[in-house]
Amino acid sequence: MLDSIKQFASEFFVTGDPMILGAQVSIGLSMVAMVVVLTMFKKWGWLWREWLTSVDHKRIGIMYIICSILMLFRGGVDALLMRLQLAMPDNQFLQAEHYNQIFTTHGVIMILFMAMPLMFGLFNIVVPLQIGARDVAYPFLNSLSFWMFFWGAMLFNVSFVIGGSPDAGWLSYPPLSELSHSPGIGQNFYIWGIQISGIGSLATGINFIVTILKMRTPGMTLMKMPMFTWSVFSSCVIIIFAFPILTVTLALLFLDRFVGAHFFTLDGGGNPMMYINLIWMWGHPEVYIVVLPAFGIFSDVVSTFSKKKLFGYKSMVFAMLIISLLSFFTWVHHFFTMGSGADVNVFFAISTMAIAIPTGVKIFNWLFTMYRGRLKFTTPMLWTIAFIPCFVVGGMTGVLLSVAPADFQFHNSYFLIAHFHQVLIGGVAFGYFAGLYYWWPKMFGFSLNEHLGKWAFWLWNIGFYVCFMPQYFLGLDGMTRRTYTYSWDMGWGPLNLVSTIGGFLMGVGFLFQVWQIAHSIKFIKQHRASGDPWDGRTLEWSIPSPAPIYNFAVLPTVKSTDEWWEQKQNKTAASKGAVHYEPIHMPKNSAIPFIKSSLWFFAGFGFVWGWLWLAIPAMIGVAICMVARSFSYDTDYYIPVEEIKQTEAAWKGAKV
Repeated sequence: MLDSIKQFASEFFVTGDPMILGAQVSIGLSMVAMVVVLTMFKKWGWLWREWLTSVDHKRIGIMYIICSILMLFRGGVDALLMRLQLAMPDNQFLQAEHYNQIFTTHGVIMILFMAMPLMFGLFNIVVPLQIGARDVAYPFLNSLSFWMFFWGAMLFNVSFVIGGSPDAGWLSYPPLSELSHSPGIGQNFYIWGIQISGIGSLATGINFIVTILKMRTPGMTLMKMPMFTWSVFSSCVIIIFAFPILTVTLALLFLDRFVGAHFFTLDGGGNPMMYINLIWMWGHPEVYIVVLPAFGIFSDVVSTFSKKKLFGYKSMVFAMLIISLLSFFTWVHHFFTMGSGADVNVFFAISTMAIAIPTGVKIFNWLFTMYRGRLKFTTPMLWTIAFIPCFVVGGMTGVLLSVAPADFQFHNSYFLIAHFHQVLIGGVAFGYFAGLYYWWPKMFGFSLNEHLGKWAFWLWNIGFYVCFMPQYFLGLDGMTRRTYTYSWDMGWGPLNLVSTIGGFLMGVGFLFQVWQIAHSIKFIKQHRASGDPWDGRTLEWSIPSPAPIYNFAVLPTVKSTDEWWEQKQNKTAASKGAVHYEPIHMPKNSAIPFIKSSLWFFAGFGFVWGWLWLAIPAMIGVAICMVARSFSYDTDYYIPVEEIKQTEAAWKGAKV
């Protein structure tokens, strides 16, 4: 009996690596500490009522952002471990298998569990406020979307300490991801972690398309929407067409592994190239899913801190919509070298070059918006300005990669690594940092310390160029992707060492951001923010910070794209006379999203291990939750007029 338990434990828990053991201990201690703190301060009820069961889009947005920051730390540690391994030739810091696991989890976490939730967090916090809505279209579905993401991310991350991480790369190409090459359960964690969180992502896309189309305040036509809202709409259109492809692709891979199907195995009549086509039919639109909202952030930030209307509003809108369409016609440029043929390569080379045109339009629009503007160099504006040269270089190298004959040289090299990090960090991460700083006062009612923010900004930017510029030269010098180690005679040591130093500078920049948040919380009274700390232009700045649960006591009427700015300029914002309030209809909190997504976690865990005794009851529980929701009738309430008056009076009395 004891031997059986030991055998099971050795297979269930990851053992033999001191770093993983340290992670297991730290995770255990953190969980114990959380339980102790919540129990000591009697916060279990508060946590359940105010957060775990909340359907308030603002709180859901905050939870998304907290998760994304934690995932940025996890993915960043993975990146630094890889850079340490590559810093010197013939390094033995990581074993080959552990290195493969780290670069796999790094890619998945940074794209799907860091960038996506940070994006969804900003969607939730900003979009309803910008369009003058009191909530999203489907509050219950919004809560379910978050918890599906959360439990999917937890299922993927638990593989680090239980069962073993996936190690077939962040897109898990067959045959590496098939049972023949990955017989362990790491790939099952990959499939089900992404599958569960992907359901939440698809639901979010549907929710925000309906919210934007159906819940705009009176007078806000489509061509009067703020640019961030347009970028969210464009991104969500891609989501609803791209994520079903990912769902089907991972389902087929799981059938290969679980029931012996042969969709992607050559010896069984399948074709691994079908998987690669399918995964990139999702994967390249995914790049635009995460970068388009960053474009919207830059547009709002540039306009606000230049004190000017956005230059070329209509051209920006059309450029985003064109990118949404063209994003589905570029996927083959990821495998020009796979023998698709000259005609196919030419078509996708031209489509890849074409998508650079609407992207270039945006750069000129931002520059012309800043031209002769009254620029204010706050931290959101600094991140925006830093983005422009970084993204231009990333875009130019992307055009180089779109030339099919040249790609035979660049393909699978560190030149490509440098390119997509330049686009994804310089475009996506810089954009979301700008948005996080910009809307932080609206989320929490206080601003972040600007001095520490600028330290973080410079460390991130200097570290970024020190880290990734050498990688272009490493790629041209023949260093390929997924290289685990290399010998002294390759001559790659000095540039890799410089790149590693840059990576650690970015890590220090992240620590400054954590310090900045902690410092601002500690001295919160010094950083209290008004409803409009940036002298903003759009509707979210017309209400208190943080926004009340109902957002707008009276729905505004919009006459301009920069409605709040126009009201301030015309001095109509504070001269509306007596306000007539009415009871406000709001949704009630619900425990079903949390419970249902938790059951999805157990179902996924059961499928990962092949434990149908766990997976089947969990799926039955999911069905019961769906039935329970169908028969839930007491799902909403009204905020009385007296409570609205008290909330509004307290805010107006506190205004400086």
